[in-house]
Amino acid sequence: MQAHPQEPAGGPPELSHLGPPDPSGRRGARMVDVGDKPVTRRTALARAFVVFPPGLLPRLLAGEGAKGPLVEVARLAGVLGAKRTGELIPLCHPLGLDHVDVTVAPAGEDTLEVRCEARTEGRTGVEMEAMTGASIAALTLYDMTKAASKGIRIERVELLEKTGGRSGTWRAAGHAGPEG
Repeated sequence: MQAHPQEPAGGPPELSHLGPPDPSGRRGARMVDVGDKPVTRRTALARAFVVFPPGLLPRLLAGEGAKGPLVEVARLAGVLGAKRTGELIPLCHPLGLDHVDVTVAPAGEDTLEVRCEARTEGRTGVEMEAMTGASIAALTLYDMTKAASKGIRIERVELLEKTGGRSGTWRAAGHAGPEG
């Protein structure tokens, strides 16, 4: 068996040594303790793109499709995904979200842009909730349209903006803020 070009010849490296030790000196996976962090308003905005083969998207949007209204089902799935992030991502804190909004809009002739905004008052951010919501909505669009083509792609799941907490506001390069 040949080793992957970025792996040592003996195989993949042992990863349990990565990360800082916990108070007992152990290293490895664990949930970060946010108990001493102040409660602040936290927001995040993420997006994903769903790219369809040329000419397919207008046909899909013209009808409801075999599984019902594409956009509405995807929006609901995205909200549910954001709400269940703590169950899906192993070390992610379960959060009580104050608001989740998922939008699906054309971003070109053959592309839909999914955006998910999440908000809470809490000790940790909602970036993962926003990214999960956008991802689940995009996956739902794929699921609802895959019978029409296997060439549908999900691209660029990315965080556009986050606010709150010690690090304050962060925006992706080129993202102008809530209206951009």
